[in-house]
Amino acid sequence: MTYVWIKTFHLLFVIAWMAAVFYLPRILVNIVEAGAEPAVRQRLELMGRRLYRFGHIMFGLAFVFGLLLWQGWRFLPMPDVIGAGHWLHAKLGLVVLLLVYFIVTGRLVKRSGTGAPLPAARTLRMFNELPVLLLLAVIYLVIARPF
Repeated sequence: MTYVWIKTFHLLFVIAWMAAVFYLPRILVNIVEAGAEPAVRQRLELMGRRLYRFGHIMFGLAFVFGLLLWQGWRFLPMPDVIGAGHWLHAKLGLVVLLLVYFIVTGRLVKRSGTGAPLPAARTLRMFNELPVLLLLAVIYLVIARPF
C-alpha cells in the first residue's frame, strides 16, 4: 500500500510541475505581446515569478517521491519495481532536460522584470512546444520500458 501512495504523490507533483513547465512560456508570450503597457507587464511578470517558484516546489516534491520509488524498496515495505532497465537512465536524462528548460524559462521571466528584451512572440511559441515532445518521450519510456 505504501508503494501505491508514494507513486500517487509522485504523479500528482509531476503533473503540477508540468503545468508550470507548460504555462510559464505562455506567460512570456503574453509579456511580449503586452508591449508598452507597464501595468499588464508587471502583473504578468509577477504571475511568472510566482509560477516559477510554485514549479520549483512541485519539482522538489516530485523528486523526493521519485527517489522513494527508486530506492524506497531498500527501507520501506515495497517492491523493487524498477529493475535493471536502462529506460530509467534515459527517462532521468529527459527529466534533466525538462528541468533545464524550466530554469531557462524562469530566467527569461526574471530577465523581463529587469527590462531586458525577450525573444519574439513567435519564437517563444515555438519554444513552448519543446516540453511537449520531451514529456511524450518520458511517458513512452515509463510505459513501454523498451530497454
